[in-house]
Amino acid sequence: MKNENFIYLLFFSFWLLLGNTSLFSQETTKETGQEPRKVINLNGTWDFDQTINAFPPKKFTRKIPVPGLIHLATPEIVEYDKFFQRPNKVEEKHGHSAMDIDYTPYYNWYRKKIFIPKDMKGLEAVLKMKKSQYVTQVYVNGIDFGSFMQNFTPIDAAVTRGLKYGEENEILIKVSDRYWLPSAAAGGTDKEKEHYLPGIWDDVSLSFTNKLRLHRVLVLPILKEEKVTIKVKIWNLNLSQMHYGDSTTDSLQLEIKVFEKKSKLLIAEFKDDYESVRDRRTEIIASDIHIDSPHPWSPEDPFLYTAEISVYYKGELSDKIEKNFGMRDFEQRGKFFYLNDKKTYLRGSNITLQRFFEDPDSGNLAWDREWVKKMFIDISKDTNWNTMRICVGLVPDFWYDLADEHGLLLQNEWMYWQKHGWNEQIEKEYTDWVWADGSHPSIVIWDAINENRDDFIGNVLVPKLKKLDPTRIWDTGYMTSEQMIADEMDEPHPYMGNNISDELRANPYPLGNLNYKPEIIRESEESSSAQLVNEYGWVWLWRDGTPSKLTVPVYDYYLGKNSTVAERRNFQAYWLQLETEWLRSNRAIAGVLAFTHLTNNYGYTGDWFIGDIKDLTPSPALGWLRESFEPTNVFINLTDERYAKVKPTKGTGDYLNFTLLGINDVSEEKNGVVEIRLLDSSGKEVFNDQINITLPGADKVEIAYGFQLPKIPDGYLLITEFQENGSESKKLSRRYIKIGKKESYDFFNLKVPESRGNFN
Repeated sequence: MKNENFIYLLFFSFWLLLGNTSLFSQETTKETGQEPRKVINLNGTWDFDQTINAFPPKKFTRKIPVPGLIHLATPEIVEYDKFFQRPNKVEEKHGHSAMDIDYTPYYNWYRKKIFIPKDMKGLEAVLKMKKSQYVTQVYVNGIDFGSFMQNFTPIDAAVTRGLKYGEENEILIKVSDRYWLPSAAAGGTDKEKEHYLPGIWDDVSLSFTNKLRLHRVLVLPILKEEKVTIKVKIWNLNLSQMHYGDSTTDSLQLEIKVFEKKSKLLIAEFKDDYESVRDRRTEIIASDIHIDSPHPWSPEDPFLYTAEISVYYKGELSDKIEKNFGMRDFEQRGKFFYLNDKKTYLRGSNITLQRFFEDPDSGNLAWDREWVKKMFIDISKDTNWNTMRICVGLVPDFWYDLADEHGLLLQNEWMYWQKHGWNEQIEKEYTDWVWADGSHPSIVIWDAINENRDDFIGNVLVPKLKKLDPTRIWDTGYMTSEQMIADEMDEPHPYMGNNISDELRANPYPLGNLNYKPEIIRESEESSSAQLVNEYGWVWLWRDGTPSKLTVPVYDYYLGKNSTVAERRNFQAYWLQLETEWLRSNRAIAGVLAFTHLTNNYGYTGDWFIGDIKDLTPSPALGWLRESFEPTNVFINLTDERYAKVKPTKGTGDYLNFTLLGINDVSEEKNGVVEIRLLDSSGKEVFNDQINITLPGADKVEIAYGFQLPKIPDGYLLITEFQENGSESKKLSRRYIKIGKKESYDFFNLKVPESRGNFN
């Protein structure tokens, strides 16, 4: 017997030394030294293969990384080239049906063999996949542990009864194709996607606890009241009543400790007794926990706390986990958002990760933490963004962790554009979405719908979810106060100049006119709800400078059919800068998010990178967006005369009167100097002046200005450079104008401003 134990220990030590992906880890070990939750990390390489029918393959011929999607399998999946195509030219297209497929749908099989030591026997085992799409079925040692249709929320399968201890176990997971997604499933449709790649796309683990398990934990801060509410779902893994008179419930004790994350300083404790129902998940709301003088979380200072939650059963520790959180309040007051009692204008962009999965260059980048941090956090900070909308589909969990750690506000949007799903399933998945993601301080807005309306979601489900999580705002697409009982915010999408029609030709879009108010802007001003413009900029390019599927007519109209890549990139950068200035100048708009920061390179839209996306080489658009998103800047209020289809009205030697519009998103008053310059088509400066300016806190100011124009006909570039007192940097605005009559005009292209290193 001693020899057997020695051999077992030797084998187990060797197994650990090899770095097997089934390595045990401890989520919490503090103080008690106990190991209530033992975790086997199942991330890593799995066996993989595909079948036409829903039966396991006779043998596995491929390997695949987890997390990831099926395109990462080696050798390549069947019909790989149908999922990833690099077209030689763009074809204008306005949408796609998810049922219109050009490939054969396969079942995708993942297999992992792991050794489970004998000392795990007697504990309860749960296999967890944080995200897997589409329709996931779990088998352990040939036993079926259920099918799960959720694509964006965690899958938890209790697999204890199928395990073998002291020997090897086989985990087999079947992931179906999007084509077979049941009608009941919540969302999952995007008309600007053409290929939906299946796969296990977030972390996977097998964990062991005692009978009472912490299934979900939701940490909800209320900064102004110096307290945090912790809600818990206890999964009681005791058998339900087998005989008359058997117990149906169990007593438990919850113990909660709150620490500062970095210093590990204990700042609050709580303990109380509760009941849970056997073989069910019981929701428990712990009493509010007071925190003395809490340190607020914000994009400028993303200070984190850790809640350590322990559950005791029969006097022994049954399970323990940790949840990071931040003390912050995010509220809607009338037409504005307030973060920690300060009016906060949202500035940012969008991530469409599910579309990016179609990109032939996407590879495993979505799971490369270093790449994600640079794209998601560093470039966002450098572009003066404080907010990102996770658009038409969620992201892996560590993305939210990065936003928490580095201070990025998130609007978190479900993949619900076209209507898809039954109300009961939508409620089930949306509710678990709040439970699963609701402790992240970075998430400040739940976004239930994109560009659509749904009475059940808006008027039945959202009010229920507001009771579960009263600390956040809900966006319900195009539903306004006319369709909703309680409309906190709206999402107007003012795409200008995209509808190349007789009306546009007769009434050209006045690009650069900051006073322009089409109907969508007038409606936004009249609304009593906060207005978040989270999409605009219908001038998308692919990364090689080709117009996207939606923008071919736009570039043909504004630049002609034979424009060059450089001309298109300069036009895009200028257009986005001027539209951003226009939207940010309207102080009735609470936030401005350009579309889009990351997407499929060969899709309907585009992002603002050049070449291979792994290199994150910015296009000119990103540099000029940085200027227009400066929290404090001074914009020129003049209609463009280079691209906008307007007739020049400026004569040589005329006196030009216009306004300068100073914008200030921060609450403190700002003072500085504005330099006004005029450059001719060769780049020669022909006019220069400076004026002092004061920008009121969280507001704007308009200043009348005028000067005499040159007497030489030419295309000119008008520039303002705002330099805040005490700062070395100058923040730019620009407008192209035509002076005098010429058959054609040349213009000077100003160099893209360099990064100012606004990284965290």
